[in-house]
Parts: sequence; C-alpha cells; structure tokens
Amino acid sequence: MSKRKAKDSQMPIGECISQVQTLLRERLCHQQLPQRPEGVDSQHKHLLELLKRTALHGESNSVLIIGPRGTGKTLLLRCVLAELLAEEDIHKTLLQVHLNGLLQTDDRIALKEITRQLSLENVVGDQVFGSFAENLTFLLEALKKGDRSSSRPVLFILDEFDLFAHHKNQTLLYNLLDVSQSAQTPVAVVGLTCRLDVLELLEKRVKSRFSHRQIHLLRSLSFSQYLQAVQAQLHLPDASFPDSTFCHDWNASVKALCEDKSVEEVLLRHFNSTKDFRSLHRLLMASLSRVSVSNPTIKPADLLDASRLFSADAMTNVLHGLSILELCLVIAMKHLNDIYDGEPFNLQMVYNEFKRFLQRKSNSMYNFDLPVVMKAFEHLQQLEVVRPVDAAAARAQREYQLVRLMLDHSQIMEALQRYPQCPTDVKQWAASAFG
Repeated sequence: MSKRKAKDSQMPIGECISQVQTLLRERLCHQQLPQRPEGVDSQHKHLLELLKRTALHGESNSVLIIGPRGTGKTLLLRCVLAELLAEEDIHKTLLQVHLNGLLQTDDRIALKEITRQLSLENVVGDQVFGSFAENLTFLLEALKKGDRSSSRPVLFILDEFDLFAHHKNQTLLYNLLDVSQSAQTPVAVVGLTCRLDVLELLEKRVKSRFSHRQIHLLRSLSFSQYLQAVQAQLHLPDASFPDSTFCHDWNASVKALCEDKSVEEVLLRHFNSTKDFRSLHRLLMASLSRVSVSNPTIKPADLLDASRLFSADAMTNVLHGLSILELCLVIAMKHLNDIYDGEPFNLQMVYNEFKRFLQRKSNSMYNFDLPVVMKAFEHLQQLEVVRPVDAAAARAQREYQLVRLMLDHSQIMEALQRYPQCPTDVKQWAASAFG
C-alpha cells in the first residue's frame, strides 16, 4: 500500500525535472551497449570467430571493417570485445592497443602510444633502436610469458585506418601486418575506415601482407526508424520513474514533439546530413538543456534553436568579431570578386576600391592610412577569410600578393544583418555591391 502511494504521489516539479535531466543525460552521454547490433549478425559472428582464434589459439589475423559514418563500426567492435572479454581466460591474457589516425599522425607518435598502452615504458628505457621494426619486435618480445614458446595475444585497433596509409613509407602498417603474418607473436590487426577504396591506398608490400578480410557495414536506416529512435531516446520508463503523472505527461509531449511538422523537417535535415547517432545525441542534449521548471517539456522551438546552433556557419561567427574597417575590406573584396568574375585580387586593388567608397562619402570617419589597412588585411588572412592563390603568390610583396575571398554572398549579408550597430552607409554600400 505504502509503495503504491509513494509511486502515485506527485513530486515537486523541480525534483521531477532534475530526475529527467539526470536520467536522460546518462542515457545520451553513456550509451549502454546492446548485446548485439541489429541486422549485422553475420558480421558479428565473423569478427568474433576471428578474434577468438587469436585470443585462444594464438592465430594471427588482420581484418578491415568498412562502412559510412554512423553505420555502427565501432559499436560492432565494442560489442564483440565485450563478449570476448566476458571469458575469463581471454580477459586475463588479451592485450589491446587502440590507435587513431587523427591522433597518431606519424609513426614515432604511434610507437610511443603503443609503448604506453602496453605499459612497457620501463622496459624500453633509454634503449636506442635502429629501425621501427626493431623497436616493435622488442616490444612484442617483452610480452612473452615465462616459457619462451607462448606469448600474450595483442589486438591492435586502428581507427581511421586510411589516415595511417599517409604515413611515410607506411612503416607502421607494414610492420604490424608483417608481424600478423609471422608465427612468432599472436597479433590481430583490426582497421576501421569509411573509405571503400582503402586497399588502393596501400603500397604493394603492405597489401601483400594484408589478409584481405573485409567486413562491410551498409545499414539502410529509414527516416521513420530514425524518428522512432528519437522518441525512444527521450522516453521515460513508466515502471521506474517516481512520479507516474509527470512521466505520462512527459512521454505524451515527446510523442507530440516527434509528430510536429517543423520538428520533422529539422530531423529530416539532420538525417540527410548524417545518420550518426552520436550527432543526434548532441542535438537532443542541447534541446534537453533548455528544460526547466518554467519550461517542463521539450518544445519544437527548443529543438529548432539547438539545430540552428549546430548548423551555425563558423565563418559567419568569425565575421561578427571583425572591426568596421575589416568589414569594409570584406565588402570591397566581394565587390572586386563580382567585377572581375571571381579572378584573384591583391591588397592594392582592395585599398583602391575602399578609397572609392570613401570618396562618395562627405565625412572621413573611415579614412585610414595604407599601413593600418594592411594590418587589417593581414588579420583577415590569419582568419582565413582570404587565402593566397598559391605558394608563389605568398612570396610576392605584401601589397601585391594575389588572394581569393573564401566567403559567399549569404555569409557576408548574414554577418552584416547581425553586426551590432553597423553604420547605415556601410550597409548601403554592401547592398549596392551585392546588387
């Protein structure tokens, strides 16, 4: 009786909001792994068998998991590893090394990271090695158990695999795949990549050492399934939430939110740009942060604002921080761009165009000398609003370096409209410049 009363009793709205925030943030930030990703049973079985052979029987392997972003490559691997490490024998012996092509940008950094993750910094010490291969061999030798015949299996996971192909001579890939072919140390190399042509990036000697095992993930998620996923992410559990009335109202508001036409348009735009659920979670987190006592549910306007925040043009935001002089130079550049049909221009041409604008005005509040204009122009170059045409142009005298404007009409007009206290004559000049 008391339990039922406790469940049916209404909590203060502030406590309910706090509970919702805690529960949904934990759900969106710390995604619980499913037992197995949907629709990829054969790929899951293939990868699990492959890694089991390395972990239990000492058989070296290499495999690539290929698929567009958001198809669940990392999720598949993490689910397989969770199932693998549930076995006590494997959990005790299997070593993992996680490398990412975005972080380990050359072989020296990658080797340091391998040493750190295998906890072999003290073993390596101050030793000097003649080559990458010697260093890697030494690291793997150090992992051998007491009896010389057996060695601990090592799993190398290379995220953004295609970026490792751009390393000098592909030394890291060559040595890892070479070790995976030899019978000395049980090593499994798993690469994750979005590029379907990744094998074309490999040198002949590297390609010959790769097993050519590939696992393709090409999930075809429909928009209706995507909407259901959004609703499921925001849904509160009826059984465990303390206030059943608030829970019912919240779930009804989430259902109404997902059926709203403006919300559907926002989510469709998001769906067409990326099907990655991590991106969706960031969007929902931004919407959830607007929930408060005065606004106890997520409204369509909250999701629209969150979407606008994520799709905001970074360059337009940069333009908001420019001085009036720098903004005038951008307008002059856009004018030159239109006159000369996209041909490159230099500072002197921009300065002449700016002076023509000043001559049309009776006051001289924008009358700046060339050195001041040059300083403003250099600041625009640092912000990459303009870029040199090529390396030869960058070596020319500063006033005559040929550059191109990296902005389009809409970005400049949006910046002008949102610029605080922008002078009227500058707006009028911009309007005349853009026709």
